[in-house]
Amino acid sequence: MGLFTKEIERAPCTVEISHKFESLHAHVRFNNGAVIHPGDEVQVHGPEIMAPFGEVVTEDREATIIRASKIEQLWTRMTGDFEFMELCEFSFSEEVTL
Repeated sequence: MGLFTKEIERAPCTVEISHKFESLHAHVRFNNGAVIHPGDEVQVHGPEIMAPFGEVVTEDREATIIRASKIEQLWTRMTGDFEFMELCEFSFSEEVTL
């Protein structure tokens, strides 16, 4: 991986979708031990997975990992905290105003 170049990697993965009252989540586990770093992009291939309410669905898929360049990794680490703070701006008020 270079300073400005990206690498593309394919990896087998397991996708788990949970649609239960206790837990609503989607997780991807790479079966070859691949690790995602700041700035990397992941695309899981295959049709959409729909889990009926009360069930957990697990499927084996293949994913494409686009590795960020060194510059992109540095930029993501430097600005990631600011982007996280955008997620923290929320309200649970009953009144809706724009």
